[in-house]
Amino acid sequence: MSSSETNVRAARTPTVAVTGAASGVGALLTERLAASERIKQVIGLDERRGEVSEAQWHTLDVRDPAIADRLRGDGEPVDVVVHLALDLDLETDPSARTAYNVRGTQTVLTAAAAAGVRRVVLCTSAMVYGALADNDVPLAEDAELRATAEATGVGDLLEIERLARRAPRAHPGLNVTVVRPAVLVGAGMDTALTRHFESPRLLVVAGSRPCWQFCHVEDLVSALEYAVHEQVEGEIAVGCDGWLEQEEIEELTGIRRMELPSAVALGAASRLHRLGLTPSPAGDLAYTMHPWVVSGSRLHEAGWRPRWTNEEVLAELLEEVAGRHTLAGRRLGRTEAATAAGAAGATVALLGTAALVRRARKRRGL
Repeated sequence: MSSSETNVRAARTPTVAVTGAASGVGALLTERLAASERIKQVIGLDERRGEVSEAQWHTLDVRDPAIADRLRGDGEPVDVVVHLALDLDLETDPSARTAYNVRGTQTVLTAAAAAGVRRVVLCTSAMVYGALADNDVPLAEDAELRATAEATGVGDLLEIERLARRAPRAHPGLNVTVVRPAVLVGAGMDTALTRHFESPRLLVVAGSRPCWQFCHVEDLVSALEYAVHEQVEGEIAVGCDGWLEQEEIEELTGIRRMELPSAVALGAASRLHRLGLTPSPAGDLAYTMHPWVVSGSRLHEAGWRPRWTNEEVLAELLEEVAGRHTLAGRRLGRTEAATAAGAAGATVALLGTAALVRRARKRRGL
């Protein structure tokens, strides 16, 4: 068999390594790949062993340079790495989160190149496009990335995007594909955007034009499979077809709005976060104010279609958050939640926010 024929065969039945393979999207992808006849072998890389027995497991921190040895394999070198070991937890210290996310991605890209891996698939978010009033609806994949580092984790994602662009130049022969999902729902996703639907009222900033587009984790996994099999490449956006306007969201959820002037909403969010009372910075609000809908045209051109609609994903999200109560990204206790959910919930919530600020200032002598 010629070398070219060998390469074609390897491309058809690749050995795939998945980082962050023990939980969340990584666990779902590992399970799917392990069951596929189109995959030769799956290697799971995580700080703990996952539950997919068909995968070959290695426990390590993705920032450990020893990951290169795991990618070389024992006679079956890895063809594709899907890097899903990211920490976007709202409660994680921001500096520790950045150190893990950026250093981990740097290490994986360098190790992949050293091990002769031909393709790395990274997963960021459609949030990197930024949420701006003048965004096209929908955005094309090659639209400019206009996000800033003011929202949770977005600074890390922008740095990962920068590393993705640099990697092929720094490591000739290494192909990098970036997958950017819309608002992720399912598999225990807990973000500022999913918590938005745990509030007693849906905060709407006066004069804003929200457009909601979701992405079920199952659709993200199938899109990642397309990237693994080289059916798509470059920068790929993934989400449900179309989007929901704010009025449709309110009708479908049955949750009424609390409309505030921009200065009040952003000012309160900024103060609460600065005082350490909420995990969400004010920048997260932009993603509930302005459109950042993506077209997903590259996946569609490759024949991919989402299995979930925005309406179906929203319904699942409401089931997942049932019984939880959040104010400004902060989970409420039972007593607080009972008060905020009352007939005067919006007013009480706003007054409660002001009281939290006053209390914190008094403690700190501000």
